Amino acid sequence: MSEEKHDAQEVKEILQVVATEIPKLLESISNTMYKSENAENFGKSIAVFYKQMKDSGMDDKQAYALTQQYMNNFSLGGMISSAMSGRKITVDTDDISEEVEERIRKKIKKKLGDDEDD
Repeated sequence: MSEEKHDAQEVKEILQVVATEIPKLLESISNTMYKSENAENFGKSIAVFYKQMKDSGMDDKQAYALTQQYMNNFSLGGMISSAMSGRKITVDTDDISEEVEERIRKKIKKKLGDDEDD
């Protein structure tokens, strides 16, 4: 019985720490992420990300979809949702990378005057 009582006390202490520390952690993260200067920088990074997708040759729909995924991965709700579901925050870039590389090759060939393959 003494060991069970010790285990129960340990669980109680853990839950007390969780109950007090998790709200503090979430508040700290929220304050950090939603400061006006951080929001401005986040907006700029999203604009740069979208522009890079467009500059690499993606159409509006592809660039928008990737930018939306980028934004979701860095939002507080997206991070919490990913953490709670146990899934990693990842972007499947294999197909996109191949398409971007191919478009870049074509643009380089075109600039060099070697556009026979187009």
